[in-house]
Amino acid sequence: MDILAALRQEEAKLQKQADAAKQQLDTVRAAIKILGRGVPKNGLSRKKVMSAAGRARISKATKARWAKFRAAKAKGKR
Repeated sequence: MDILAALRQEEAKLQKQADAAKQQLDTVRAAIKILGRGVPKNGLSRKKVMSAAGRARISKATKARWAKFRAAKAKGKR
């Protein structure tokens, strides 16, 4: 009978662990639902959107770099 009692104790311990794991899983799922975005099922990330102002700043900086490069090249520095 000692073996049966030991098995029941082990069963109770494993059931406790399973309940704790289920609670953690429920917590993670709730967090994902609250955030409103999970990991995409296809493994691809979402498309990143940039504001028009951000695109304009990048465009302006790029044009300035190229203008500087062309001016230096015209002077014969490069």
